[in-house]
Amino acid sequence: MSEKAQAGQVVLKVIESWGVKRIYGLPGGSFDSMMNAIHLEKDNLDFIQVRHEEAGSLAASAEAKLTGRVGVMFGSAGPGAVHLLNGLYDAREDRVPVLALVGQVPQAFMNIDYFQAMDEGPIFDDVAVYNRTATTAAGLPKLIDEAIRQAYAHRGPAVVTIPKDLAWEEIDAAVPTSANYYSDPVYPLPVASKIEQAAELLSQADRPLVYFGMGARNARDELLELSSKLKLPLISTHPSKGSIADDFPAFLGSAGRVATKPAVEALSAADVIVWVGNDMPFASKLVNSHQKIIQIDVDAQKFGKRFADELSILADAKVALRALIDASPELPGTAFYRASLANKQNWEEWLTTFANDSRTPLRVEPIFHLLNEVSKPDDVFLVDVGNVNIHFARLAHLTPNNKWATSGKYATMGFAVPAGIAAKAEYPDRRVWTLSGDGGFAMLNEEILTQVKYNLPVINVVFSNRTLGFIEAEQRDDSHQPLSGVLIQDADWAKVGEGMGAVGYSVNTLDEARAAFEAAKKLDKPSVIDVNITGDMPFTTMYMHLSDHDDPEAVKEFQAKYEAEDLRALDYWMEQAK
Repeated sequence: MSEKAQAGQVVLKVIESWGVKRIYGLPGGSFDSMMNAIHLEKDNLDFIQVRHEEAGSLAASAEAKLTGRVGVMFGSAGPGAVHLLNGLYDAREDRVPVLALVGQVPQAFMNIDYFQAMDEGPIFDDVAVYNRTATTAAGLPKLIDEAIRQAYAHRGPAVVTIPKDLAWEEIDAAVPTSANYYSDPVYPLPVASKIEQAAELLSQADRPLVYFGMGARNARDELLELSSKLKLPLISTHPSKGSIADDFPAFLGSAGRVATKPAVEALSAADVIVWVGNDMPFASKLVNSHQKIIQIDVDAQKFGKRFADELSILADAKVALRALIDASPELPGTAFYRASLANKQNWEEWLTTFANDSRTPLRVEPIFHLLNEVSKPDDVFLVDVGNVNIHFARLAHLTPNNKWATSGKYATMGFAVPAGIAAKAEYPDRRVWTLSGDGGFAMLNEEILTQVKYNLPVINVVFSNRTLGFIEAEQRDDSHQPLSGVLIQDADWAKVGEGMGAVGYSVNTLDEARAAFEAAKKLDKPSVIDVNITGDMPFTTMYMHLSDHDDPEAVKEFQAKYEAEDLRALDYWMEQAK
């Protein structure tokens, strides 16, 4: 007779066959059969007990972002299932593979108004790339294997609902896995005539640049070579920060609101844009009808989605950029290129003037200056949503060896702290930082308990300015309305962290910040550094008044507001570069 095992245990062996190391979740009665399976597999699969299922789903999504490997989470029937949704949407919008195991009451009690029983399938229909409810114990392991295949194939969440009784049943112990057969898709080669057209467009352009996204993260060498050979400024989407070292002279940063000044100005002025591996949701607001866009992507559905392409090239970014490099003559560089580099240098020099600013409440620049000093080239950063992302985009100096993640397109607050759990569990020998505003930290800070439980020495930095700053800026600058609902009460997050077993540091001065950072990096347990920062909003890249073409009074007022008297607009540097 063939060997037998509980269906739930075979399910976990299927998951392990795909290289999964851990599973995040919070037990509930409807998931008891799978919890028994987790106990049986405790030597092969780590269970991370989070304090809220949303945190588990965000941790799984973060793990997928950091590693490329499917992240796995679970929730029990009813409320546990519903709590998973936020992390599943985060994974869907940032296009990473995750698997959610969802508890369900035993089959005999389904659909008859039983305790915590609900029709869970429909609530996942919108978010999931694959959504099924198991109906037999024997078919459950193969269903899980298929779900993981679909999560990888469609780069999104797969959901499998498991009635409680099924996972208890004994079935054939053989593990039905297709993990060894799965491979990344092979993309078409770029059409040679289109590469030649692209090279011609770039050679004739006065103000060409490259705007790349996560789809070009495997093409770092090609981006650098193309930029150097054709003298093209490089701009990235914010999630792609770190693909190119921040100190590369032609890398200008990201555009939009979470952005740098030189990138925003260059993108606005460009006449030809190589738009590669980039699905920026605000693209229609960042480009204009006079610009010619050469779009390179592996997904033909992206062509024409955000704007009208001048030229569409269906190919992998690395292959297409290599072909474009080979087809292009070396160019001497335009005034636009020289001006863009000078504009970046001016911007960086201006930011540096605040690096040792000791005024209180503290500015963020000296805090990030300290962070850059004490961090290592392989440190991992998990960044929450809001102004902290603007500051990270502008002030954090990353190398391609750093890893980092945020909630990008979905932009859910509360991401950083649970993501820190995933990062430290995956990279125990690397230093892990979470960076949050006080608004985001307030949402899921209970996961400091999880960090403490599993002895994960994450350094959690909270930037406390007592407002939902990103939304405050929108209300002030975009809609010009009275502030409504954005001011939040202060809390001593250092003491909150201490109450959960972490080491807390309250920071009000630059000297205190320096001491806290130095102390925290030596700890073998989690820490919470609560930094009291100014409520002043970050320099706005959306409503700048620095150009000679602007009203002089508006320029004077803008410069005074942001202490930006030494900043010059791109058009100034264009004049200097002629």
